[in-house]
Amino acid sequence: MILDDFLVRAALAGVGVAFSAAPLGCFVVWRRMAYFGDATAHAAILGVALSLVLSTSIFAGVLVIAMVMATLVSLLSGRGYAMDTLLGVLAHSALAFGLVAVSFVSGVRIDLMAYLFGDILAVGKSDLVLIWFGVVFVLGLMRWRWSNLLMATLNTDLAYACGIDPRREQLVLNLALAVVVAVAIKVVGVLLIAALLIIPAAAARTFSRTPEVMALLAAVTGALATIGGLQAAYWLDTPTGPTIVSLATILFMLSGFVGLTRRRLSRGMSPPGRGSG
Repeated sequence: MILDDFLVRAALAGVGVAFSAAPLGCFVVWRRMAYFGDATAHAAILGVALSLVLSTSIFAGVLVIAMVMATLVSLLSGRGYAMDTLLGVLAHSALAFGLVAVSFVSGVRIDLMAYLFGDILAVGKSDLVLIWFGVVFVLGLMRWRWSNLLMATLNTDLAYACGIDPRREQLVLNLALAVVVAVAIKVVGVLLIAALLIIPAAAARTFSRTPEVMALLAAVTGALATIGGLQAAYWLDTPTGPTIVSLATILFMLSGFVGLTRRRLSRGMSPPGRGSG
């Protein structure tokens, strides 16, 4: 079967994560929530440790802890703590507790590097099913809540006037991010998940006139970075997760260069003002 090829499984897993991360990455960029992605991803290590202790699915453990983190952030935000302070405490505390908990797991060989930086080449058929289940769930949720999330992002007062609760939409977004973290841990690892959320969306912003176009271009950028990163890692014998993120960064830099060149050309071609002599 075609899925017996580990490179095909890796490509399908990476493209799936890129598709699900794209619309969420746009909201992360628009809402300036980059630190939240890091916080949720760091908490995933605690989920890994608890899964190993309880002998349960890694995916389930990571998903539960990521959702707990997302819910805690939503409940505690605006209650006497600055958001960056709250996220910093939760992110680094969860990562520290997770690493300590992993050290107590006996009788299990743990490859921390695989969880920190991903091990996309080891994706199995069952992993692929879980990843794409999460992808379909996140994309369906985004399609259902897209208008409400946009309204809550653009103008909270207008959202309230339209009967939309911005805090509820924030919770929906946080939970969707938790699912993406859970499905992406196998692909790029907890330390690079936030990069896969932010960089393709930031690269797509230069060429986008509407939110929908930006989400679509972010998905294409993420997919290109994933497939190209897999190929480059195979040729250069480099770590796959970091190579994918490195290629995404190169695409971001190219988009910035094109955007800067286009702005300079448009200023150079603009007609002189009336007062110029």
